[in-house]
Amino acid sequence: MATTADIKNGMCIEHNKDLWTIVEFQHVKPGKGPAFVRTKIKNVKTGKVLSNTFTSGVKINIQRIEHRSYQFLYKEEDIYHFMNNEDFEQTFINESLISAPQLLKEGENVTIAYHTETESAISCEMPTYVVLEVTYTEPGEKGNTATNAFKEAKVETGAIVRVPLFINTGDKLKIDTRTGDYSERVKA
Repeated sequence: MATTADIKNGMCIEHNKDLWTIVEFQHVKPGKGPAFVRTKIKNVKTGKVLSNTFTSGVKINIQRIEHRSYQFLYKEEDIYHFMNNEDFEQTFINESLISAPQLLKEGENVTIAYHTETESAISCEMPTYVVLEVTYTEPGEKGNTATNAFKEAKVETGAIVRVPLFINTGDKLKIDTRTGDYSERVKA
């Protein structure tokens, strides 16, 4: 078992029966009293960030997380089916583990994080940007690019995205999966 002297940024540990990654740490040796390690840890499942202090020399349980590349195949209710890009084995995970399920289209490549000890999926990260086609929006206004006005557009996955007034049905859009916002129009 490791101790607090082994802590590094990005390391995954078990703390309070949950998985946390070390965001940042600092070894502190005050003039009076025992040394300690001040850390910021992020919950792997929820993304919540906490400040935590470990007494120097305390045993920590290091956990191994593997990131594997998968391709999205199809969805059945709340279950999403994926295929491993290396061995073509299929797996399915719940919608709650996916970072932006409303923007996920068939054939899209994602990265699924697995806890190697239990061989269970922890999270599913989509690429930062996806390109989706607009299936319906009100007709666009040519030359209306100076105003900061937006309208709603439905994309091929069924998600509703706020877009500028000049976007038309059939346009391809680059969408930020972290926020779900329109980024730019993609030329065909």
